[in-house]
Parts: sequence; structure tokens; C-alpha cells
Amino acid sequence: MPEASASREIAGMNKDGKNPEYTQNLRLYRAVDAGDFETTVNYLDANPTALTASLSADGDTALHIAVLAGRVKIVEELVKRISAEDLGINNKNGATALNFAATGGITKIAEYLVKKSSELLRIPNKHGYIPVVVASLYGHRDMVRYLYYETPMEELNPDKSKNGVMLLTTCIVDDLYDIALDLLQRYRQLAFEQDNDGDTAIDMLAQKPSAFPSGSQLTLWQKWIYPCIYIPPLHVSNNNREDIERPHHECPAEHKNVITRALYHFRDMVWKSLKIFVPAIMSLYELKLTHVQAQELLSCICEELSYEGESQFEKVGIKKVIFKAVKHGIVEFIVEIMKHYPDIIWCYDELNRHIFLYATLQRQEKIFSLIYTIGAKKSSVATSWDKNHNNILHQAAYLAPSSQLDRVSGAALQMQRELQWFKEVESIVQPKYKEMINMQHRTPRALFTEQHRKLVEEGEKWMKETANSCTVVAALIATIMFSVAFTVPGGYNEYSGIPLYINRNSFMVFIVADAMSLFSSCTTLLMFLGILTSRYREEDFLKYLPTKLIIGLSSLFFSIATMMITFGTTLVIMLRDRVWWVSFPIILLASIPVTIFALLQFPLLVEIFFSTYGPGIFKKPKKWWLIGME
Repeated sequence: MPEASASREIAGMNKDGKNPEYTQNLRLYRAVDAGDFETTVNYLDANPTALTASLSADGDTALHIAVLAGRVKIVEELVKRISAEDLGINNKNGATALNFAATGGITKIAEYLVKKSSELLRIPNKHGYIPVVVASLYGHRDMVRYLYYETPMEELNPDKSKNGVMLLTTCIVDDLYDIALDLLQRYRQLAFEQDNDGDTAIDMLAQKPSAFPSGSQLTLWQKWIYPCIYIPPLHVSNNNREDIERPHHECPAEHKNVITRALYHFRDMVWKSLKIFVPAIMSLYELKLTHVQAQELLSCICEELSYEGESQFEKVGIKKVIFKAVKHGIVEFIVEIMKHYPDIIWCYDELNRHIFLYATLQRQEKIFSLIYTIGAKKSSVATSWDKNHNNILHQAAYLAPSSQLDRVSGAALQMQRELQWFKEVESIVQPKYKEMINMQHRTPRALFTEQHRKLVEEGEKWMKETANSCTVVAALIATIMFSVAFTVPGGYNEYSGIPLYINRNSFMVFIVADAMSLFSSCTTLLMFLGILTSRYREEDFLKYLPTKLIIGLSSLFFSIATMMITFGTTLVIMLRDRVWWVSFPIILLASIPVTIFALLQFPLLVEIFFSTYGPGIFKKPKKWWLIGME
């Protein structure tokens, strides 16, 4: 029975399987773990030595157990009773109570422990990580903020341990860019240090598209407000720990006159008021602050690497990093690297693809658009090919990654986006490259057809299902509106056949709305019938089919709206002499189905319109992109 003997040894049992002290303290273990404050206090009053006794097979004390269980009140009581030296007791895994608190993420517990003994901040676990690093590894943002500003900075010195670079990389993962920026400002050599997993700070940033504007999906109103949000300059002091998430609202030195200073203070007051009273503005403010901090962090890293020369870019594996950034579409990352390392455009991966070939394959249009900023180099870039003899047009012919296809609604629009990519790349390559064959003996056009055959079928199915559904609705509306034209409210004059209410304004609204609903529903039928009878060639998905869909959906929406106007006007004509207030509720109720249809279909209609007739996905780069690349 060797296993039973080993378990007894771990638990501190004798050969008879008895351990009076362990059995006695088991009551304390259960009370602390269950959060029974009264039993815990009574037991410790009767048995003071149990305060530091080992209560588990791992050597956990009552404080370890209370911290791990998140019993804040019991922790507070235990900290009062225990000495500062005994707070640093390690269990068999080398963890102190503060290490457990960093794992659990309850900041209040950490405050009790640190207030009693700040030396706990220096004690590492068995992996060599101090508490602030442990908290960052578990993603406890509030705990990291608290411990960072309490931890002695020498503990994060890269010359002493890996704690500094581990904290830097994990803060980037946890979106704590203010702490990462502050730490990098203090120890610049962290820019090219590797953590225990072999990662660097720039490597982590290349995998964080949400840290930059290009990786953030904003709604229409957010796109309008975002540029107007004022973020004060970020101040990082090397002497005082300044929380750069709450930067100073300071007027620049050149604007110290009374009037300008007052304007600065007024602007700050406006933003403070907006952040307090408009939660949505506050959320957008925090998002832009994150972007500014991440951009500043990236700039600091690149500056530090450039000071050491291009060898440092190679040392941190910039080729691997740059292709990660391209894959995630972080255009700000590529632009910043280009400023400090212009030759990055000649960087190739293991398949001999440069960043523009890879951006085309990954369908990252913002990065691809940078090709228009490199001048004459564009010709050389556009005429290169990879190890499989795929030129840049072959890359556009491959099917886009699923993550990029999912950004567009419906298979038909996905096919349209693929065609837009192929046409755009085709416009920059030399004519002979359009007929160039790869190692599979495929020209770009043949490869495109082969790769997108299934998507064309799915697009056809999606378009036909949409057309069928809308055709049924349009036919129903047309039938109803046609019959309504001959059953007008109030009836007809029995001698002349003229409607009795023809001289009323409300009747004119009725008859005009009826006619418009009928005409628009007939237009809808014709458009969707055109979709159903189309040949569904690849080129049809570029403009021909989307245009028909735009007209069909627009006319269907219009026919529904005018149908409800016709119905509402009829009720008003019939009831207003008896119920004079009937107009308002009828208008309100009639607007409900129109609103529902608009909410369900209008976003799709807008998306189709902008993808077909909008400015396009390939935009000319802004002027600030050109800085450092001329």
C-alpha cells in the first residue's frame, strides 16, 4: 500500500493514521474556507498557534486559505493578528498570501496585506514572478494597477530579473497600455527584451488590432464623434509615478496668456461634463485614450530599436512581427515601422512574399493602400512573385480568409468584395502578369474562377432566396393596392361614378399613396424577377446584381410605407367625423411596421449601396501616412 503510506506522510500522519494537530486544525480550515467569521475568531482565540500552522497538504496557512477563498473580512482579521514577518510564509509551492491575492484579483485583500508588510511585494513565487506580474498573468487589471504603484521599481529592472519584461508583455495583452508605457519609459531596454515565453513587446502589439483605430469597429455616430474627442498630452515622469490614464489637462507653455488658458480650462470642463453625463461618450473617450497610449507605446519601442540600429530590428524578429501585423490589418503598426525602418517593404516571409503580397492574400485593404505611397517602388513590388510563382494578382485570386469574408453580409456581397479586390490589383500589374501561370499552371483569372466557384453558387442561392421572399411580399402589396383603387372610402356617386370624397384633401392623399404603392410594388416585382432570371456570371456580382437588389429593396420599402399611408388615410376619412382624435394613434400604429422593416432591412440596403457606389474599400492614404516615407 505505498500510495496510502505516501498520503499519510503528506498529511503528517503517523503509522496509525492519526495526527491530532491536523485533525484539530481541520475545523479551522473548514471555517475559514466557508467564510464562518465567528467560528474562525473563536478557534484562534483558543488556539493562537494555529494562526501560522499548516492546514493543508500544500502547507497553506489560514491566511492562504482565506485569501484563496476570497474571504475579505476574515483576511482583515487574520492580518491584524499575524506579525509582519509571518505574512511572508510560503506554502510548499512557494506562494505567499499576496501571491494568492494576485491570483484571485480582489484588490481589497491585497491592500490589507501590503499595508501590513510591503516586503510581500518583493517575494516571488516558485516561477520567480512577483505579485504584480502574477496579477497581470491572470488579467486582473485593477489588481495590476494597485500593485504596480506599490511595487518598488527596482524589482522590475530588466538587469535584475524577467519580471519587468513579463509585466510589459502581459500589460499589452491585458490592454493596460498606460502601465506598459510608464514601465517602458523607465527602462528603455525592455523594448528589445524577451520574456520567458520568448515574446517581445513589439510582438505582442502586432497581435492587438483592437489597440489601434484600424482594428476598432465603430458605428456611424461614433465615427463622427471620434475625431472630435480631445485627448490631452500623455505625461510620463521618471521621478514620480503619474497615472497616465488620468493625464494632466495642461496648457502648452506657449499659450500662457489668460484668455487662451481659460479656453483650455473650458474645453477640459466640457469633456469632463460629457464623460460624466453621457456614458457612450465616456466609452468612446476611453477607447481613443487606449489608441493614443498604444500608438505612443509603439512609437517609443520603435525609437528605442532605431537608436540601436537595424540590427535590433532583426534581433527582435521584425520579419515575423511585421507579418503578424499585416495579418491583423494594423496599418498604424506598418506605418510606424516604415518611419524607422524604411526597408521593411523588402521584408519577405518563408514563401518569399513581401508585405503587399501577404496583405493582398489576407485582404487587408488599408495596408495594401500603402502601395500608392512608395512611389516608383510600386512597380517593383507589383511584379514580384512567391516560391510558387504566384504574383500579386494570383494572391488576389485566392479565396479570402473566412475572417475577412464574415465582415460582409451575405455570399453575394462577399463575392462582390472579392471582385473588387481582383479588379483593383489587376489595375496595378503589368499586362503580361495577368496571363502569368503559377506552378499549378493557373493564370490569375483561372485561379479566381476555380477558387470562387462555390462562393458564386452560394451568392446565387442567397440572391434567389432574397428575391423570392421579397417577390411574395411585393405581389401581395400590388394585389391589395390594385383592388383598393376600385373600392375607395365613401363609395361613388351613383349617377356619375365619381368618388364622393374626391374634393377632400385626405382623399387625394389616399389615392396618391395608393398609386405610388402600386407602382413601386410593381417595380419591386420586376427587379426581383430580373434577379431570378439572371445568368449569375462572376462579373454580374460586381454591379449588375447589387444594383437590382438596391432598387428592389428601396422600392419595396417605399411600397410598404405608402401602403400604410393609404390604409391610415382610409381610417381617418371614415372615422374622423365620429372620433376626431383618431389621426394620431393611426399614424403611430401605421409607422410600426414601416419602422420594423427599416430596422431589419435598411442596414443591408445601406451596406449594399456603399459597397457598390461608395468611395470604395481602397482609399488614398492620408497625408500623415506619408511622413517619414518620402
